[in-house]
Amino acid sequence: MKCVSLKVLVLGVVLVLLGSQPGQAQSASGENRSSDAGSGVKPHDENYVIGNDDMLAISVWNEPNLTKSVPVRSDGKISLPLAGELQAAGKTPLQLERDITEKLKGFISVPEVTVIVQQVNSRKYNVLGEVGKPGSYSLTTTTTIMDAIAAAGGFRDFAKKTGVYVLRKTPDGQESRLKFNYKDFIKGKDVAQNIKIEPNDTVIVP
Repeated sequence: MKCVSLKVLVLGVVLVLLGSQPGQAQSASGENRSSDAGSGVKPHDENYVIGNDDMLAISVWNEPNLTKSVPVRSDGKISLPLAGELQAAGKTPLQLERDITEKLKGFISVPEVTVIVQQVNSRKYNVLGEVGKPGSYSLTTTTTIMDAIAAAGGFRDFAKKTGVYVLRKTPDGQESRLKFNYKDFIKGKDVAQNIKIEPNDTVIVP
């Protein structure tokens, strides 16, 4: 009987040890996933094109006097100590980093520059006419005509919901008019007319 009891005891210990291993493996796996996720974070969107009125956070390692928030002026340029004036509008943060680095090489042996778009002010659209809050709005996320009207407080009582349109400049400098019939849209007709708003579009609600 003692021999049987000893075998049962040993078997129980083995099962407990085996049962603890999957949990340990899962924990280790979870730690690896967390580490991988953290390593994929980027300091800025390298595809974004800087525009007028954007606010940039410029950092130069070990140079506190050159680390500051800088607005992009209406002429598309920024001013930075030692580097002077540089063209920022029309460039990505990565391209501007390289330009600033080249300018600073005459003053700093190995300048390490980081440019981050701190605030997007250049991408805007307008909503005018019979809406609750007509005005200019920042285009920071994907926005449709319906989104734009909602952001502007919705339709007023006497708005002509069948005559809404978007004014958009074409590449050749002309202006196109894109119609939007709200009543048809909410009935499920021609849902494709609820197009995405582009920078400098103007939504007109007559």
